[in-house]
Amino acid sequence: MRKDFGKKTIITPLPVFIIATYDENGVPNAMNAAWGTQCDYHQVVFFLGPHKTTDNLKLKKAFTVSFATKDTSQIADYFGMETGHRVDKIEKAGVHVHKSAFVDAPIIEEFPLTLECEVAQITDDLMVIGNVINMSADDSILDDKGSVDIAKLQPIAFDSAANLYRLVGESVGKAFSDGLALKK
Repeated sequence: MRKDFGKKTIITPLPVFIIATYDENGVPNAMNAAWGTQCDYHQVVFFLGPHKTTDNLKLKKAFTVSFATKDTSQIADYFGMETGHRVDKIEKAGVHVHKSAFVDAPIIEEFPLTLECEVAQITDDLMVIGNVINMSADDSILDDKGSVDIAKLQPIAFDSAANLYRLVGESVGKAFSDGLALKK
C-alpha cells in the first residue's frame, strides 16, 4: 500500500552547502544553500533566491562552496537564519576566513572542504552556474593516499521532510562494480 501526498517534493539527500562571497567593500558573507549539485565535471549549479550573496555573485563573479559537516552544523544552520543585508554573519559566527588564491572569494577555515568557483552564468531567476577553479581540503579529511575521505569529512544533508540535518552515512557498495553481476 502507498500513501499519496500531492505536490509535496522530497529529494534526498540535499547536501548542505555554504556559499561565501565578498561584497563591494571586501566584507565576506556566507549563506546556507541546499538546492545545488554538480552539473558537469568542473561545474556546479545552485538555485538561489534574492540574497546578499546573489548580489555579491553578480558583482564579484566569484564564490566558494563549502560542505557543512557534523562539526559545523550549528554554524551552517546560523548562516541560513540571518540575512547578510542586516548582519555580519561571519563576525557573529566567529569563523575565520582567508582569501582564495584562485578566485575573489573567501574561504571559511572551519569548513574543511571548499570548491573555489568563478561565475559562468546567472539567470534572471537566480540559477547560478559556477566553474570550479580549485578544490581545497584540510589535511584532517585526507586519506593515506592524499585523497578526500568522505568518512572523515562527515558531510551533512538537509532532510526536507523533517527539517533535520542528517549525517551522510556509511558505504553500502562500490560504484560501477556491484551491478556487474546483473549484466551477465
